[in-house]
Amino acid sequence: MHPENAKALGTLSGELPPLELMRSFEAAARRLSFTLAATELHLTQSAVSRQIQQLEASLGVLLFERRHRALSLTEAGGVMQRAVTDSLERLRDATARVRASSAPRQVAITTTPGFASLWLIPKLARFTGTHPQVDVRVSATLDVLDLESSRIDIAVRFAPISRGVGPALFEESVVPLCSPKLAAALHAPSDLSDLTLLTVDYPDHSEAPTTDWEPWLRVMGLSDLRMKSTLRFTQYADAVAAAVAGQGVVIGRMPLLRELVKDGRLMAPLGEGAASRRGYFVEVSKRAASNRDAQDFAQWLRDEADAAQRA
Repeated sequence: MHPENAKALGTLSGELPPLELMRSFEAAARRLSFTLAATELHLTQSAVSRQIQQLEASLGVLLFERRHRALSLTEAGGVMQRAVTDSLERLRDATARVRASSAPRQVAITTTPGFASLWLIPKLARFTGTHPQVDVRVSATLDVLDLESSRIDIAVRFAPISRGVGPALFEESVVPLCSPKLAAALHAPSDLSDLTLLTVDYPDHSEAPTTDWEPWLRVMGLSDLRMKSTLRFTQYADAVAAAVAGQGVVIGRMPLLRELVKDGRLMAPLGEGAASRRGYFVEVSKRAASNRDAQDFAQWLRDEADAAQRA
């Protein structure tokens, strides 16, 4: 396009060209290629070329020198590139700030259903009470979710002590628990054979009903223990609820059930627990580094765990 013809097509002095023309120009000027700019912007090469021609027409000058298999900026093109690049960067920064200020404050956490229902949720009001503007999203699942792809800030993972990732909240111990009524008839480990076992069915059905009992049974020398009958549940919290209702004996995961023991709804008539060599670990995602509320939540988890251990 001849400069005089471009000038003839120009618009009124001071009128800004459309933003989409500026974006195409910035990409083409940075890459010195209409083809590469088109690929970046998900447009056709001819569409980018037409937009550059429209921009040149609106300005009344040529922005590129077009040679065989080569593209370079004119002096005017260089001036425009600096101005457009700076303006687009300012727009991106301002847009990000505005979006951040208007976006809802949220913390997303994933953990096991048992930890969520028995430990986290009963305490959660203490966090939301001090952070009333923060929405907490709890994903309670046995699936190990990828934090980044699932857009989750924090995971509380249940894992063997040797394989835990992140700071440990606490290690687990296990002990048989039952209602006060059943506890009155439970004087020795051998009495368990007259009671109902409350247990969880694992998804792949490969685990024995007494798998969670093994650390305690091993300490007590009761590896061959058989109980009168078995009630199976898909969630640990349901097995605990059945124990509170007096339907049998559940293996108590401590400290998850500490409050139920403390208030007398469950009792441990056979004494102290045995270490399971497993624990709960806090893993914080990379995306949470810029989320102050997520950092506060992770610290709150650690503070609550420390306070529970001292109680």
